[in-house]
Amino acid sequence: MECSIDANKAICNCTYEPCSRKGKCCECIAYHLKSDELPACVFPKDIERTFDRSFTRFSGYVSHGR
Repeated sequence: MECSIDANKAICNCTYEPCSRKGKCCECIAYHLKSDELPACVFPKDIERTFDRSFTRFSGYVSHGR
C-alpha cells in the first residue's frame, strides 16, 4: 500500500503544528503506541486539543457514547 501523505494531511486533525509525522499515518501510529497513547485522529477536536491521548481518555470517551 502506498502512503498518500497529501490526502492524509487533508483529514488529519492533529493540532500539534511542528509534528513531522502529519500525513504519515504509519509513523504517527507507531510513535504514539510507543508512548502508550493513541494518535489525534481517534479523538474529536475538543479532546484532541487537550493533548491527552491516553488509552484511559479514549476509553472514557468511548464509554460515554461520544
